[in-house]
Amino acid sequence: MELNETMKINLEHDKADEVREIMSDVYSALTVKGYDPISQIVGYIISGDPTYITSYNSARSKIVKVERDELLEELVKHYIKAL
Repeated sequence: MELNETMKINLEHDKADEVREIMSDVYSALTVKGYDPISQIVGYIISGDPTYITSYNSARSKIVKVERDELLEELVKHYIKAL
């Protein structure tokens, strides 16, 4: 790369990676604590109430760092790609 070229940063990809990591951590924490992780995550996305997510392993503080619409967007993207 030449020094006069502009570096392009893909923030969308970086954000997607962050969301996937957070969702994985939250899913694991909910599973370990004996909750149905799908129901709990759906409850959180619909209501916005963070108490649907356990505080175990900092899962609650992690998930609130991401906007709910961003969570939903990544979930739908992943679902569509899997079709």
